[in-house]
Amino acid sequence: MIDLRKIDKRWTLFLDRDGVINHETVGLYITRWEDFRFYDGVLEALKVFAERFGRIFIVTNQRGVSKGLMTERDLKDIHLNMLGSIEANGGRIDKIYYCIDMESESPNRKPNPGMGLQAKKEFPEIDFKRSLMIGNTMNDMIFGKKLGGYTFFIASNRSAPVLPDATTDAVFSSLKDVSERMTGQKI
Repeated sequence: MIDLRKIDKRWTLFLDRDGVINHETVGLYITRWEDFRFYDGVLEALKVFAERFGRIFIVTNQRGVSKGLMTERDLKDIHLNMLGSIEANGGRIDKIYYCIDMESESPNRKPNPGMGLQAKKEFPEIDFKRSLMIGNTMNDMIFGKKLGGYTFFIASNRSAPVLPDATTDAVFSSLKDVSERMTGQKI
């Protein structure tokens, strides 16, 4: 595993959304801001990450739009409110990439690396060898490895892989747990 204390502004953080930043019920969708709830400690963790990482991105599959469960405008409203809360608490997200495609073969749908490649095109300073993907599904882990980075699994609402695992570098209980390991302090 990487030494979290050595992460600096040369590093890029990719985060999944549902089940990592906010509560998720597997199989259901967050379709409006009123249903969005941050996990405890996430806002504080994102403040720590903003101080450490050069770039922070959310990469999220949002098939609920194509299924007609919500509109893209609903999704953007959720993200606008989420970003407002993160920024008000000292955190930062440089950009949100989302994929609404239904087809698993879509180049932008995780585990495919399209959203990461979009980020690299827009932010050429990204070095995938100095990138970390934090997610709560094996598709998130595969996405991170396809980019050539490190991967942390958040065991929030799914069973964590048994380590050692070819696609997962470490397992944590939450983003708060990651940030506390990074700083050596409780938040």
